[in-house]
Amino acid sequence: MAHDGEGTAARRILVKLSPLLVDLFPGSARRVEIEAASVKEMVDALDRRWPGMRDRICDSTPAIRRHMNVFVEGRRARLDTPLSPGAEVFVITAISGG
Repeated sequence: MAHDGEGTAARRILVKLSPLLVDLFPGSARRVEIEAASVKEMVDALDRRWPGMRDRICDSTPAIRRHMNVFVEGRRARLDTPLSPGAEVFVITAISGG
């Protein structure tokens, strides 16, 4: 597995992506291991692998988009949420109805 160059503070985590997100990026995977010490670093690493993914997850402020949810170990996360080694992160699309 290639390293993402995050430096010594980086930690390997498991990211599980929404099927709807994976469908937008040919060649992406539902499960991916990357090195990141925060949710922001995770998003940056995903965007390096699949350019444009950052724009699907984050808005321009930058913050996680309202229709996206990121959960770290079962808790809702923000970009500044730290990641522990081995953390499981879920990136899912919020479902809305009317």
